[in-house]
Amino acid sequence: MILVLGIGGSFPYGFHISVINYPSVHIRKFINETWMERHGSPLHPETIMLLWSFIVSVYGIGGDSHFTLNSRVLGLFVCFRKKCQMFTNLIMLVAALLMAFSKTAKSFEMILAGRFLYGVGTGFSLNIHPQYVGEISPKKLRGFTNSTVAVFLTLGKLTGQVVGLREILGSEALWPWLLASSGLSALVQLVTLPFFPDSPPYLLIQKGNEEAFRKGRVSNLPPHSLHLICQSAKKCRSQESRAELYSTALYHKY
Repeated sequence: MILVLGIGGSFPYGFHISVINYPSVHIRKFINETWMERHGSPLHPETIMLLWSFIVSVYGIGGDSHFTLNSRVLGLFVCFRKKCQMFTNLIMLVAALLMAFSKTAKSFEMILAGRFLYGVGTGFSLNIHPQYVGEISPKKLRGFTNSTVAVFLTLGKLTGQVVGLREILGSEALWPWLLASSGLSALVQLVTLPFFPDSPPYLLIQKGNEEAFRKGRVSNLPPHSLHLICQSAKKCRSQESRAELYSTALYHKY
């Protein structure tokens, strides 16, 4: 499960940080050729560089976009760990399709949109991954499982550098597939994640299943603490939002 969460969590974040540097020459050439076909005249080199810079930076803009969501939407992402991660996989797959067919469609705007969606997806998954893997892991293994977040991020950077080589996917003919290749990790996680268990907070807050929550946390918390958490959950479900319940009744007691 650590592997599945990693390749769809922090791995794509590291991958897209490093992979964009390798096809830069081919993408700038593609932008200029596309513009010439549309308007009959080439773009100024400074304009090409400006567009290229925006393609690179829009990834970060997408990654920060989830901070602009209101608290009600964020509350859903707080509680629905697994479903939220699966939703980000769909975003990543859409981004991969945009990247893969941008050259065929002769549209550099699809690259911009794909990079933005990649940023949105990795922004959410980078926040969900460490929380989800920490919630489902036993207390004695929690330090190890949380450290795998950084490991997969580094592996993502390394993989981006390797597959970006001209001899692999960094050539002029294959660069769209280079940018779309991380969609494979999103697909793997989307297919396999439904078979894994939900986190104990989800079972208590969303399902109201105290028995399952107690089984998941019986080795981590003393009985009186479990009882207090369950009582707080009952009280807060009728008074507070789910995001507030999670932060006040559960998170600080782990």
